[in-house]
Formats: sequence, C-alpha cells, structure tokens
Amino acid sequence: MSERNGLRYGLLGLAVLILLALLLLVVRRPDAPATQAVPADSAKIESLTEINGQAPSRRNLEIQTWQTAEGAKVLFVEARELPMLDLRLTFAAGSSQDDGVQGLAMLTNAMLNEGVPGKDVGAIAAGFESLGAEFGNGAYRDMAVASLRSLSAADKREPALQLFNQVIGQPTFPEDALARIKNQLLAGFEYQKQNPGKLASLQLFERLYGEHPYAHPSEGNEGSVPTISREQLQAFHAKAYAAGNAVIALVGDLSRAEAEALTAEVSAALPAGPALPIIAQPDVPQAGASHIEFPSNQTHLMIAQLGIDRRDPDYAALFLGNQIFGGGGFGTRLMSEVREKRGLTYGVYSGFSAMQVRGPFMINLQTRAELSAGTLQLIKDLLRDYLASGPTQEELDNAKRELAGSFPLSTASNAAIVGQLGSMGFYDLPLSHLEDFMREVQALGVEQVKAAMAKHLDPEALVIVSAGPTVAQQELPPPSDKPVEQPSAVPEH
Repeated sequence: MSERNGLRYGLLGLAVLILLALLLLVVRRPDAPATQAVPADSAKIESLTEINGQAPSRRNLEIQTWQTAEGAKVLFVEARELPMLDLRLTFAAGSSQDDGVQGLAMLTNAMLNEGVPGKDVGAIAAGFESLGAEFGNGAYRDMAVASLRSLSAADKREPALQLFNQVIGQPTFPEDALARIKNQLLAGFEYQKQNPGKLASLQLFERLYGEHPYAHPSEGNEGSVPTISREQLQAFHAKAYAAGNAVIALVGDLSRAEAEALTAEVSAALPAGPALPIIAQPDVPQAGASHIEFPSNQTHLMIAQLGIDRRDPDYAALFLGNQIFGGGGFGTRLMSEVREKRGLTYGVYSGFSAMQVRGPFMINLQTRAELSAGTLQLIKDLLRDYLASGPTQEELDNAKRELAGSFPLSTASNAAIVGQLGSMGFYDLPLSHLEDFMREVQALGVEQVKAAMAKHLDPEALVIVSAGPTVAQQELPPPSDKPVEQPSAVPEH
C-alpha cells in the first residue's frame, strides 16, 4: 500500500469513528421521548434451547361446527388477522367412487371450472382474477376438493362466492374442453411408459389392492379415459357433489353469522343428495416380489403392505414410530444406514398413508441397479430389526422434540388451518384432534411405539416391486462414516 493510500484510508477510518460516536450520542440523548424506548426483552430473539424442553406455543383454534339445511358438515374458525377468507369443500368423490369407470372422478373434478351457464373457462378465470380471488381443485383416491380464497370485503367476497357457487354447482362440462383434457391425460399416459418409478407405483397398487377401488390410479388409464362421456360426468357430479356428501371448511375474517350465511349459500348451490357410503376394507394381499424390466442405470424399489385407516387408535404411535424409522428425513434409521453410511441412494423414505379404509405403508427409493438386491435385503433387515427392538429412548426423545417444534406450522396460516379442518371433517375426527394428537405423541413410551409398529407391520408380508435392468449383482459396501461409493446419477423420475 502506498503512503498516500495509507493516509487516505486512515482519514476515512477516522471519519467513520466520528460518525459512529455522533450516532451513539443521539441514541443516548437524555431528552429522547420515553415512548421510543424498547424493552430489551421484547426485542430479543429467543432460541428453542431456552424453552426448557416445552413445546413452542401453537395457534389456539376455536373451531365452531354446524350442519347446513341440505346436510353439509361445516367447520369454521374466525380469524380476523387478515382481511381474507379461505373456503374448502371436501367431497367423498375420489377415484374410489369411480364404480368401474376409471378416471371418472378425476375428470369430473378437472372439468368443474371449464364452463358454467354463460361463461367459458376463460371468462371464469378472468372473473376470479378481477376480484383478486383464487379457485383451486383436485381429486385423489378418497376425496375431491374445491377451494376459494378471497378478500373478505363484501364487494369482493360476494361476487367471488357467486362465481364459485356456479362452478361447483352448475358445471356445463363442455365437449371441447372435455376433448382437450382427455388429450392431455392421454399424453400423460404415454409419458408414464418412460417413467420406471410410475410403472412401479402402478403395479404396486394393483398387487396391494387387487380388485379394491384403491387399486387403480386416480387419473384412470388410456383405455378408460377416452370412453368417458359428458353424460357420465353430469351423473357423477349430481351424485358425488351433493351437499350431503360435502364437508365445508371455512377460515377467515368473518363473524359466525356471516359464516353461516356464506356456507348456507354454498350448500344450497350444490345438488341435493345424501353422503355416499364408505367403501369396504381391502383384503390382505399376497406377499412377494415382482420386477419390471426397464433400461436404466438405477432400479426403483417400492416396498409396501396394508397400513391403517385414519381413525385407527394407533395412529399417533405409528406416526411417531415411522418418523424414527424412515419418515423424518435425515437422521432416520433408513437414511442413516442406506444413504449416510453406505451411499446407496439420494433418499429413502417410509410412511403410512392413513385413508378412509386401510391405506398403504410404503418404503421407496432408487439405487444403482447392480446393488439393488443387496439394498433390498438391507432394508428388509432394518425393518425386521426395528420391529423386534423398537426405537431407543434417545431416538424417541429426539423425534418428540422435532415434532413439537414443527407441529405449530400445521396451523401457522389460514390456508393450513382450512386444510386441517377439511381433513378433520372428512375423516370424522373430533374437534380436539390437533390437541389430542400432540398430547398422545408426547405421552408415548418406547414400548408403546414398539408394540404399535409390530402390531401393524410384518416383515414377512411385504409386497415388493422393482423397476430397472437385470444386471449382475455386487456386494454392498461396508458401512462407513465416509462411504466410498456414491449414487451414479441424479434420481430418475
């Protein structure tokens, strides 16, 4: 550094020091208004380590419930923090109600906003957009949903609700839109043929559920979709989108009286009719492995058996037990043994999908084709050991702390709350479900979790589907803190 530059930087540093001193004098002025003083505690950012093991505070929901004149169940939470409302309708109108016409439920739901009397899909979209409102919809195995997010001011809320009621109650199912969406689905089916993970999933559900309605995919297949007619959509809508088959969840800037009036309008806009009967429980499938030959570098492994329905009393114990085994991301037994110690995969996960009737327990991953047999055996051994020994106390305590820290996010926004309300109403859970769930989880011991997992899972009853190439198999690398082997490619989808 030259002498001139040194002098320049020295003067600059002196100027900065003088400025900081002046600012400090201003901040410490004795005549500063008392109202500007901020208590030290209120500005402090607290660490989770300071809560002494207690769960963070969670939004306290005061859930109100009633039934409309037409038979729809309503769950409402008044939330005045934002000038908005979130409305979610949940119907027992998923693909389990297809009644032999695969894809009917999904196609009906997808067509809701394609046309109403006097408006096509473009006019409907423009109508919601002009009001700052959002429409959403979707169909799954158990349920179909339709949702509205709107400003709560009457001049925005009322026209948005009027348009929403037309969409859910008076869809015209125009023929041109039906042809367009069918073509989109058919293109998707062609793409699925190049996706080994999707092929494995389709075969897994077929083997797991046999003739049960859960066996087929919600979107149908290339043989069923082209034959679905506009008249079938109209008939399904009249039956499955009936008010008696609906749960209305509502959260937002509304009074009880306003909420009652709003939900009465929604209910009256729907077709009249009762709730559809719940489907039968599936039969236990035959265990064993099957393989789909596919030219790829990696092999997809999907391992499953029947799990539980959503009202099973062991739900909390199984949720916590699975978080430790493979449902909680990094730190689970599966991730630790399969990825971190051996480098066999980018990710391996397990989970219970609790549904109206027994949903699947699934483990899925993809690994290098030449190590697929060893990886599958490792996972089976890990499951067998976990069911026999259960979690350690340390694993249980860590999972409880993690869940206590993350669970408040389930009610952190109005959108999250309306989703919880819809699920609670659809699966007929008590209004105290969220509090009950956390209380049950925190009270669980090692033996209770072990007993629940061993009761519902059997390492000898696994349904296994693999998709990938048939290649010579290699022995697995030994476990290591720094595994030499790494996955050969980004996971294939």
